[in-house]
Amino acid sequence: MKKILKAALLCSVLSLGLMACSGSKPEEKTEKSETSATETTKAAEKSEDTQEEKVLVVYTARSEALNNAVIPEFENATGIKVEVVVAGTGELLKRAQSEKENPLGDIFWAADQTMLSSSKDLFEEYVSSENDNMIEPARNTTGYFTPAFADPTVMIVNKDLAGDMKIEGFADLLNPELKGKIAFGDPVNSSSAFQSLMAMLYGMGKDQDPLSDESWAYVDKFLQNLDGKMCNSSSQVYKGVAEGEYIVGLTWEDPAASYVKDGAPVEVVFPKEGAIFPGESVQILKNCKHPENAKKFVDFMLSEQVQSYVGQNLTVRPLRADVKLADYMKPQADIKLFDKYDEGWVAEHKTEITTMFTEHIESSMN
Repeated sequence: MKKILKAALLCSVLSLGLMACSGSKPEEKTEKSETSATETTKAAEKSEDTQEEKVLVVYTARSEALNNAVIPEFENATGIKVEVVVAGTGELLKRAQSEKENPLGDIFWAADQTMLSSSKDLFEEYVSSENDNMIEPARNTTGYFTPAFADPTVMIVNKDLAGDMKIEGFADLLNPELKGKIAFGDPVNSSSAFQSLMAMLYGMGKDQDPLSDESWAYVDKFLQNLDGKMCNSSSQVYKGVAEGEYIVGLTWEDPAASYVKDGAPVEVVFPKEGAIFPGESVQILKNCKHPENAKKFVDFMLSEQVQSYVGQNLTVRPLRADVKLADYMKPQADIKLFDKYDEGWVAEHKTEITTMFTEHIESSMN
């Protein structure tokens, strides 16, 4: 997926409209961009109102489908040329940290508040004029992190292998028939596995307390049913289920719903105990070279135009209020959320929780 959206290609894409977007699976990220951010077009026209070059450099870890759905339309709507640097969240974060004194990017479109809270010093404060149009839990309350889309925690179930087996929530994952047949990543290194762990801890804890004895007693039983198997990557979870290696996996909704949309023999299950909706956020890099263009990009991500298109055509969830979803997506009203989930608290305690998980893994092996 080594890719930069060049002008010639964009003209072709725009002529076809948004219908040209592909449905590629998320989390399979391109390692490097073909064009360095330092090669930004120097001959770009100046914007009359800001005196900025009509250029924007976007660091993105989003799926190709999502990038293709929104970036060409932003260029078309604003006349601002976008240079795209595509990589995984970790690589982009290291890049932003190394460029802190002289940012080469303008937008950091990766991860969420939970993953980025400790790196808040890399970002500029900005609250979009569209903020009040988002659902209340997805509004920017920090000043730095603007949730644009959500990829909830779900289970992906292979219907052919599961048969009549009941898999409706976390409690069902302790079924002895599932021993060694559950796909789960490493929460220390995988954001999807970490959020699935948090959903597990909230859902099985006393009074939704993720640090309760009941939460971690469940984790111990869950680890026993993994039977020593842990996936090496996020993509191995949903691929392993879709290809019949596992019966059930804990993952994001986006890749699971993509398989459903494509006709694979799988289903998306939102745990009856509850799900977590981490907001895939967009940030402005501090002291970036094109701050006004960056603000326009954030506003565009939250616009009715973009949010509605994504809701109707892709498998990530828009966060703007009253946006209609495609038929293959479960209605928001039918999904149980944790009323005590606190994204800020999770961000502050992430290291503590992953350390505890590692200790419980070691204990389960003894």
